[in-house]
Amino acid sequence: MSTTDNPCCHADKLHALVCGTLVESEEQSIQAHLDTCQECRQKLEQTAADPDSWVEATTFLKDDPWRSSFVGDPPDAGSPAALPIQQTLELLQPTDDPSMLGRLGGYEISGVIGSGGMGVVLKGIDCSLDRIVAVKVLSPHLASTAAARKRFEREAKAAAAVLHPNVIAIHAVSVDSPLPFLVMPYVRGATLQKRIDREGMLPLVDVLRIGLQIAEGLAAAHDQGLVHRDIKPSNILLEDGIERVTITDFGLARTVDDASITRTNIIAGTPQFMSPEQASGEPVDVRSDLFSLGSVLYTICAGRPPFRAETTFGVLRKITDHAPRPLREINPDVPVWLALLIGRLMQKTPAARYATAHHVAELLRHCVAHATTPNTPLPRELRTTWRLTRTKVAWASLSALATSLLVAAWMIQGPTDPPQRSAAPPPSPESSADNAPPTMANAPVKRFEMPTTPNFSVPYPHNLTTPPQVILPQDDFSWEISGELAPSAIAQEANQLEQQAGQPFLHGNNLPVDPAVPDAPLTNTKSNN
Repeated sequence: MSTTDNPCCHADKLHALVCGTLVESEEQSIQAHLDTCQECRQKLEQTAADPDSWVEATTFLKDDPWRSSFVGDPPDAGSPAALPIQQTLELLQPTDDPSMLGRLGGYEISGVIGSGGMGVVLKGIDCSLDRIVAVKVLSPHLASTAAARKRFEREAKAAAAVLHPNVIAIHAVSVDSPLPFLVMPYVRGATLQKRIDREGMLPLVDVLRIGLQIAEGLAAAHDQGLVHRDIKPSNILLEDGIERVTITDFGLARTVDDASITRTNIIAGTPQFMSPEQASGEPVDVRSDLFSLGSVLYTICAGRPPFRAETTFGVLRKITDHAPRPLREINPDVPVWLALLIGRLMQKTPAARYATAHHVAELLRHCVAHATTPNTPLPRELRTTWRLTRTKVAWASLSALATSLLVAAWMIQGPTDPPQRSAAPPPSPESSADNAPPTMANAPVKRFEMPTTPNFSVPYPHNLTTPPQVILPQDDFSWEISGELAPSAIAQEANQLEQQAGQPFLHGNNLPVDPAVPDAPLTNTKSNN
């Protein structure tokens, strides 16, 4: 008899199978036939994808006992997430405890935590140790494929290789059982994605503490030679608010020297949080995870992902070809230094990003200290200061020297135009030339000497009370010049440092100062700043 003549292949029978309205004997008969008939399996898949089938299955699914034991909000009865849960629970072993949903190995299953693309996460009790655990089960429809089992095993081994408080631990794994599963600690909390969905933009301190713990977890994974490749808010667990952040789902993790991670034209991961090289199917390394971390930080600052489009292809194109909208345009409360850090993480080329997660964690650690105690200084590379290389210093010094010589020549020769009458009021009777502070107008000119005392009447651009800090890279004789100092005092202090370093400096906010030429008078400024 052909399969088309078999009653179990009729559309109404398959429809009833999907809706769960068949009696047990009919269901067993159809299941046995499906094991040997590929045509019927294809028809069943088409029937299961029919929206009408899901609508009619709602009544069958809504009264399942697992719904009352769901941790959090259960999925809608007609949603695709509900069917894997139902299929998984049907494969559990019977239990003597009526309060439990079933048994899986040495674990009593008490509830359902959630489901994803690869499997279902159950809440269970470790009978031998009497502790609550989370049991991740490979979805039944994937358990029959060797590739899915291999990925599941790889996830367990990758996570188990990293021992760190911010990386999910693995208690046990069973890959050869009919229903593969791995056992993890039960985290009382929710994913970062759920908090974003609930609150949108998060407070600054929460952003920093979450980012710090993710970076520390990534650093531990990278130390083991692993690249996670799927850092996203739904793979970040928050326990007790933000007291503990845990990275989960190492299903896409690979070692840096794994051949598959260097294979081109292979795209794996979640599009909205992929790095450009990952979205292009190019080889990736640990810096790909840092781009994803930057995307996560952008998301919790802005309340939405940095790259959005109507299609997956559109998202990938934006990641590779476009810069995200400036973060401070979306959320002006984001500090400039945090926007700089996130922008560096999200550079298109890996070489332009930070090199290691350890470095990012150290920066974020200082950022947390600065945000909670404002007097704590930020790391040098996050301060909005002039950064100079040796070449730039040389050119700036030559320019400053030429300018200074011109100013000195002008001072010696005097102005060619007659002086303009000042509109300022005459000095008060109490003032005299004896007690007036020394200025460039009444001080003798010494062309090749620094002033013996700081000249606090020398004006300063932009009316700043605290001169900006001047920073050079460490390998270019780096010092900081800061404090409540006028430019002359800064020049004097810098002159001493120059003699030690043997290198010229550029001081102030775009203000060239040549220690060989005394301070020159400037206009349109205020004195005593």
